[in-house]
Amino acid sequence: MLEKINETTEFLRSKGVINPDAGIILGTGLGGLTAKIRNRIEIDYKDIPYFPVSTVEGHAGKLIFGEFGNKKIVAMKGRFHYYEGYGPEQVALPVRVLKYLGIKCLFLSNAAGGVNPSFQIGDIMIITDHINLLPNPLMGPNDDRIGPRFPDMGEAYDKNLVNKALLIAHENNIRIHKGIYLSTSGPTFETPAEYRYFRIIGADAVGMSTVPEVIIARHMNLPCFAVSIITDLGVEGKIEYTTHESVQSAAEKTEARMTIIMTEMISSL
Repeated sequence: MLEKINETTEFLRSKGVINPDAGIILGTGLGGLTAKIRNRIEIDYKDIPYFPVSTVEGHAGKLIFGEFGNKKIVAMKGRFHYYEGYGPEQVALPVRVLKYLGIKCLFLSNAAGGVNPSFQIGDIMIITDHINLLPNPLMGPNDDRIGPRFPDMGEAYDKNLVNKALLIAHENNIRIHKGIYLSTSGPTFETPAEYRYFRIIGADAVGMSTVPEVIIARHMNLPCFAVSIITDLGVEGKIEYTTHESVQSAAEKTEARMTIIMTEMISSL
C-alpha cells in the first residue's frame, strides 16, 4: 500500500499539487463548491495512478488543487463507495494520498437522510460522532509505517473544528444542528423499519459514505470535520418517495450555506 501511496503522491506533485493546507471530499450535489477554487489545476481520476473512478451521478471524478479561503486546498469532486464494488484498499488510497501530499485537516460533506424528528430538508448537520455499519476499511494486514494496528476513535471528529463551525454558523445566521451519522452500505435507500431502528440506536442522520474515509484519516492521526446536508427525511409520517435526483436537488439548494461555513473554516486554519 505505501508504495502505491508514494507513487500516486509523486505523480500529483509532478502535476503541480504542492503543499496543500487542507483536503476536501465532496458528496452528492455538493461539487459546485469547487467553483470557488482559484488558480486551479484539475486532474481526472482516470489519469491518476491507482485511483478508482467515480461511477455515481453527481460525482464528477476530478481532483482539483488551488486556492480556497486564502489557503491551498486539494478537493476530491466525487468519492468512492463500497456499493460501487470498490474494496477497502481502493476507498482508502485517495485519503492516504491526501495525507501524504501534506494536508493538515480533512473536510468532508455528504447528503444524508434525517432520522431526527427535529430536522427539516435542507438543514445542515455537523457530525460529532458516527455509527459504522460498513466493513471497517482497516481490516486486513496493517502497515505500521502508516498508522497503528488499533487506532483510537474517541474523537473521530475534531472538537475544535466543530466549535469553530458552530460559531461561524451563528455569525452568519445559518440554521445548524449537531448529530450522529450512521453509515450503511447502500445502494438502496432505507426502509421505514430501518429508519426506526437507526433512530433507536442513536443516529440523527443516515448515509452511504464518509465513515470509512474518517476511519482511514484517523488511522493516520489526521483531524477531520464533516457535515451532512439533510436531503430527505426518515421520520415516521414524513417519509416520501426518494430518488437520487431528489437527493441531488435538495443538496444543491443548501450548497451556498455550506460553502460559507467551509470557506471561513479553511481561511482560519
